[in-house]
Amino acid sequence: MIAGAHAIVFAEDAERARAFFRDVLELESVDAGDGWLIFRLPPAELACHPGPGWGVEVGHQVLFLMCHDVHATVAELERKDVEFVAPITDEGYGLVTRFKVPGAGELGLYEPRHASPLEEFSGG
Repeated sequence: MIAGAHAIVFAEDAERARAFFRDVLELESVDAGDGWLIFRLPPAELACHPGPGWGVEVGHQVLFLMCHDVHATVAELERKDVEFVAPITDEGYGLVTRFKVPGAGELGLYEPRHASPLEEFSGG
């Protein structure tokens, strides 16, 4: 039935945001026409939380990128001049931080510590 998901980041400066995803995060992409890049994302999972929460009202969505070692990932991204806007905190379900996407606000980054349907995060 569902074959994939398409996430959208709305940006004041889409060119800068696209360059960040392409050059800094090194995400593969295809040009859908006129430089409109569509990026390949790693496998994803979806959670439904009661709301409101995290300063977000019900009906809005939040995007976090996941990693296996948040401290190493933060260090690698800082070497690429990525600006982090929150310290790494232990939220129980995982280690969490946020970083700026040039021209497009912030994204969350976390190292999950919960059960995951994703093989690469479940230990299986």
